[in-house]
Amino acid sequence: MTDKLIKVVGAAIVRDGHILAVERSETMTLPNLWEFPGGKIEPGETKEEALTREIQEELGLTIVVDEFINTARFQYDFGIVELSVFTVHIEAGELRLTEHSQHKWLKPTELNTLTWAPVDIEAVNILSQKSV
Repeated sequence: MTDKLIKVVGAAIVRDGHILAVERSETMTLPNLWEFPGGKIEPGETKEEALTREIQEELGLTIVVDEFINTARFQYDFGIVELSVFTVHIEAGELRLTEHSQHKWLKPTELNTLTWAPVDIEAVNILSQKSV
């Protein structure tokens, strides 16, 4: 186990009262767990810039960042992941998965029906209580 801190961002993409969840593929760390799409914050990037870049790379979508939801940490065997989640909406583009195996659009009350990556669970619990 390592104490390396990995700072990442996640997007709770909102469309028509639903939130996008994506499933990690078999080849990814933490395979088959669900998460909010996003990724690592690069040196010199703000959280919002990292989120915009990652969603463009992973999903082919141009987004607008709306609201900060939370920041949570979880100790995995490969390091400590610090995840900051924001709600966002799509400005342009068609959803295409480049890294994940599948996606689902869920009502906030349905978010808890999936098996989430541990660091995402706090945001899931917050979002499941919100109307989007």
